[in-house]
Amino acid sequence: MIYTIIFLLALGLSLASRFWLNQRQIKYVHNNREKVPAEFSEKISLEAHQKAADYTVAKAKMSRWTMFYDGLILLGWTLGGGIEAVSSWINNYGFSSLTTGTLIILVVILISAILHLPVSIYSTFVIEKRFGFNKTTVKTFITDLIKGGLLGLLIGTPIIVLILWLMQASGQFWWLYAWAAWMAFGLLISWAFPTFIAPIFNKFSPLKDEKLRDEIQSLLDRSGFKSNGIFVMDGSRRSGHGNAYFTGLGKNKRIVFFDTLLETLSAKQMLAVLAHELGHFKHKHVLKGLLVGAITSLAGFAVLAWLLPQENIYHQLGVNTPSLATGLILFALVSPLFTWFFQPLSAWWSRKHEFEADAFARQQTSGDDLAHALINLYRDNASTLTPDPLYSRFYASHPPALERIEQLKASQ
Repeated sequence: MIYTIIFLLALGLSLASRFWLNQRQIKYVHNNREKVPAEFSEKISLEAHQKAADYTVAKAKMSRWTMFYDGLILLGWTLGGGIEAVSSWINNYGFSSLTTGTLIILVVILISAILHLPVSIYSTFVIEKRFGFNKTTVKTFITDLIKGGLLGLLIGTPIIVLILWLMQASGQFWWLYAWAAWMAFGLLISWAFPTFIAPIFNKFSPLKDEKLRDEIQSLLDRSGFKSNGIFVMDGSRRSGHGNAYFTGLGKNKRIVFFDTLLETLSAKQMLAVLAHELGHFKHKHVLKGLLVGAITSLAGFAVLAWLLPQENIYHQLGVNTPSLATGLILFALVSPLFTWFFQPLSAWWSRKHEFEADAFARQQTSGDDLAHALINLYRDNASTLTPDPLYSRFYASHPPALERIEQLKASQ
């Protein structure tokens, strides 16, 4: 029963820690709701500050229930016999081991998606609507579900088949070949995303403002960044949130602005936001992320290879008929309970990159323009200005607003 005990302890510790951090965030944001921090009082109204606080608390309360719901689903798949039930059902059809394994994984993914659908619906049509961000119609929501499902099936099935085949056919070092295939697949998706995948869900139009486009091109030339175009995405079809990003690999890179962003930021502020994004490129943050991802995924495949032959783990986690497919599913479902505790390290590393990108943007444009743009984004996206410090250190991939603005001002 040792593996059952370890699993339950990890689940309990994870839930307790996340609940405690979540409660800290709710309390801290609520307690700072009635006053705008002095550094933002001239730019952020009390009404906007309170909206951000209420929005943050609403999402945190929903997250509190979601984490326990996810925990129940995990128990259902494992100790509750869900994986075993799907495995037994598919095995009754007598398909080949490769086909059987693929179907087991696809069915578990499908059922999991259905089980998480209520969370997505509530988030989109209740919370986002309550705070004026949701622009998604029921038709668009359903269409996105269908497109996402078909795309996931089209893209996911080949890699599942390939991984299972490599596990069966390539001997004791299958995990090295599977890891190489996984990395190649990830690079292929990153390359294909801007041109072939993203347009399935959104419309991308070339930026029409010639003056802004010329200024952007000048910034790109100074930064040594070559793109395949500057595009505006119809983000307002689904949400009132604004953002900007660059995506793709090699010559297939694109710069993308949400149309909502064009409505709220000045040209100089847009350039500052873009310069920040280019800072990630200049400091090779994407490449560093790929390297860290490669190392961690290699470690993951190595651990999986060590765990797969140990039938006691299957039996003590609710799977009576061990197989490569059920081993993969168990690993995918259970491993986050143990890797979750590395989240603060990942968040710290991401925040470090954000500061570096801010510094690059300040060199290329203006720190004041970037600060004003960030304040506008915090306001328009209802991002809280007063997150709980510990919660922020644990989770936040971006520095808190006050730290970020103070860093920009200190470097003027």
